[in-house]
Amino acid sequence: MGLGIGLVGLPNVGKSTTFNALTKAQNAESANYPFCTIEPNKAVVPVPDKRLEELAKIVNPERIQHSTLDFVDIAGLVKGASKGEGLGNKFLTNIRETEVILEIVRCFEDENITHVEGSIDPLRDIEIIEQELLFADIESLQKRIDNVSKKARGNDKEAKAQLIIAETLMEFIAEGNPVSNFDGFEDEVFLNMNKEMRLLTSKEIIYGANVDEDGLEEDNEFVLALKNYASKHNREVIKLCAKIEEEMVEFDEEEKTEMLESLGVKESGLDQIIHKGFDKLGLMSYFTAGVKEVRAWTIKKNTTAPKSAAVIHNDFEKGFIRAEVISYNDFIEFQGDSGAKDAGKMRLEGKEYIVQDGDVMHFRFNV
Repeated sequence: MGLGIGLVGLPNVGKSTTFNALTKAQNAESANYPFCTIEPNKAVVPVPDKRLEELAKIVNPERIQHSTLDFVDIAGLVKGASKGEGLGNKFLTNIRETEVILEIVRCFEDENITHVEGSIDPLRDIEIIEQELLFADIESLQKRIDNVSKKARGNDKEAKAQLIIAETLMEFIAEGNPVSNFDGFEDEVFLNMNKEMRLLTSKEIIYGANVDEDGLEEDNEFVLALKNYASKHNREVIKLCAKIEEEMVEFDEEEKTEMLESLGVKESGLDQIIHKGFDKLGLMSYFTAGVKEVRAWTIKKNTTAPKSAAVIHNDFEKGFIRAEVISYNDFIEFQGDSGAKDAGKMRLEGKEYIVQDGDVMHFRFNV
């Protein structure tokens, strides 16, 4: 299942370094000058899940397959991007194609690394970026209003309903409010309109506070200011040191754990970003466990068993009979299928069953 998480920020704040570490491949150019990223770099990133390794210890498969996320490194925005400044609207279009925005914010000082605005101020940087997103939404919405107004005058009922929502939304965002705070966000007319328009400020935003090594153990003034701002706007902050994360790309798990412990950190910032992005997209994993493969399959939360089976193959949904289900904890406790079945922990579930995160499943079907 493909997902889109876009890395955005002002130029030279560590987006490409973060991207390099996320993808475990040095394929995004990093340099100390603005606009070193022009075309968006795209990569598929495995979702870390220790449960897969635990399942593999029991099943001893030939391979392990993780769930994945699509990450996109989008070139730096600058003030006036919505009017074509810097590399302008091209970048805004790339953001529009993603589902969640990871906003990398520089939270460290280093005179050897330039900042496009000349100083370090994470809240100013956020304001610049999010104003450009808002300006782009205003422009898009005005075009939609102009279009549906003509149809509404011709007695088009759908156009009239869209016009009411669009004009109400325009008043709201013209005052500087993001679309995500709009009272009519759950309205069906709005949802259909936004599905087509993909308004930028309707997207979930996660802040990635890029700090230096000292900033990992204790929050500096920039991180504290960012966390206070995020709390007021109901957003989350994940702290990371992109430089160290990139250095750890070549480490094995033991070396990585030792490094994180020496820095006073329990979990890699990148792992936190992947897990939080997965959650923000409303996703979860179920597992299949056999001698050929132990695999995590990505589904939306609250998905039925037949729909979950379809991510393996459409025939599984078409000919669905039932699902044999063991919870992850039971699979581990009773050491696999046979042990769980003997203990009465294997359940037979039908078409209405809502798959739970971590279910170990086997589908019965007939086509």
